[in-house]
Amino acid sequence: MEEANRALGRLDGVTSVLPDTPLFLYMYVRKEALLSSQIEGTQSSLSDLLLFETAEVPGVPLDDAQEVSNYVVAMEHGLERLRDGFPLSLRLIREIHNVLLRKGRGSNQQPGEFRRTQNWIGGTRPGNAVFVPPPPDKIIDLMGQLEKFIHEKEPNIPVLIKAGLIHVQFESIHPFLDGNGRVGRLLVTFLLCAEGVLREPILYLSLFLKSHRQQYYELLQRVREDGDWETWLEFFLTGVLETSEQAAETAARILKIFDADRRAIEQLGRPAASALRVHQYLQSRPVVSVPVAAKKLALSAPTVRKSIMHLVELGIVRETYVKGRARFYAYQGYLSVLDEGTEPLPA
Repeated sequence: MEEANRALGRLDGVTSVLPDTPLFLYMYVRKEALLSSQIEGTQSSLSDLLLFETAEVPGVPLDDAQEVSNYVVAMEHGLERLRDGFPLSLRLIREIHNVLLRKGRGSNQQPGEFRRTQNWIGGTRPGNAVFVPPPPDKIIDLMGQLEKFIHEKEPNIPVLIKAGLIHVQFESIHPFLDGNGRVGRLLVTFLLCAEGVLREPILYLSLFLKSHRQQYYELLQRVREDGDWETWLEFFLTGVLETSEQAAETAARILKIFDADRRAIEQLGRPAASALRVHQYLQSRPVVSVPVAAKKLALSAPTVRKSIMHLVELGIVRETYVKGRARFYAYQGYLSVLDEGTEPLPA
């Protein structure tokens, strides 16, 4: 726990030295959304999501990209509510769930409502399931107890331990018909922000949980069957430790790429001014088309096109997707760092 707390403190310190924290969080939140959705079987990629968000339908199942996009909006909604002083409560959890399942796959699974029918995990029916959560008539009472525990000051349980306990309890209650895993993982970050452990929502465990998916599910089940909270908490804290270190390292690598590319662009001479503006825009939107970038930057399309061609020649940008006459370009080095670990799981 001490090692995890120190790593988390170092990560929180990173946000104070980032030149543009919202920019970093913009992409980091999208990576987390993708990874958390992949744990549930989504086959989308980061580029698919970024294309989808430009209102250009990617060449993947639309439901997958919509599902990841919903997660981004749900996360941002929850964080905004917390910043406005709204408590981490059952009402907020239902709001987040409503946003998560509002469109696409799952939209017929009672978004924003606790389940009124029995669900189960694994198997074809409760009789052969791996785990059967509590019956629906118990949900309100159990979730009320969980809400009370979230806000309890005595006994004074360390925040990371509390987050680990809350995650398992939420997943075991399984209060919704769909989306329980994604909401349960969001709760960890929301709790750390609500408790002031993190100034910015920069810790997301989904890459660790995706990499150790089988162990994750097995340890949740061992708590339910054997009360083995200690092994689960050791696994959870290891995840916090490794994820904190990876996030801090990722931030440093991205800043290094931005700096090196900026220096290369400055050597272009006269075209450098507009190319630097396009480069700056690519840091916040690493997949772009010429018309969209021109509009956002208030530059002419020919100017933006020439700038992008300069960036292509420098090896900073590459053409990534063509739809009709529209061509999309990706910030190669930046996306390659963000893409690490985002390969879809086998279907």
